[in-house]
Amino acid sequence: MDEIDSRILRLIQEGFPLTTRPYAEIGRHVGCSEDEAFRRILTMKRNGLIRRIGGSFDSRRLGYVTTLVGMRVPEKDIERAAAFVSSFSEVTHNYQREDAVSIWFTLVCSSQRRLQEIITEIERNFPEAQILDLPAKRIFKLRVHFDPSEP
Repeated sequence: MDEIDSRILRLIQEGFPLTTRPYAEIGRHVGCSEDEAFRRILTMKRNGLIRRIGGSFDSRRLGYVTTLVGMRVPEKDIERAAAFVSSFSEVTHNYQREDAVSIWFTLVCSSQRRLQEIITEIERNFPEAQILDLPAKRIFKLRVHFDPSEP
C-alpha cells in the first residue's frame, strides 16, 4: 500500500462521496484519475483491506428489531451451524470465536415475531446448541477510523 492508497482509505472512512461520479471525486482529492481511484479501491477490496463499502443505517429508527446472538455449538457442528445461520437474509454478521460460545451473529428483522421464528428454527435444527439472545438495551455508537499508515 502506498501513500495514495493510504489517502484513499482515510478519505472513504470519513464518508464516501455521494455524487454521480464518486471515484472522480476521490481521485481529485488524492491526486489521481477516476479510473485509478476505482482500480485502487477494487484492488484493496480484493486484497481484503476493504471489507465493505456501503451505507450504515439506524435499523431501530427504520422499524427493525435487532439482536446479537451467541451460539454454543459442539466443535463437530460449527461449520454446518455457521452455514445454516448464514442462510437467513436477516443475518448481517456471522463469525466464529475460539471460546465456549463459538458462533456469534447479528439479526436484523422486520418484527420481534420474525426474530423469534429464526431463533426457534436454529434451535430446532441444532437442539444440542445453547443460544444466547442478547438484544441491545442501549446503543453506544463509536466513530472509529483506522490510520492506514500505522501497522
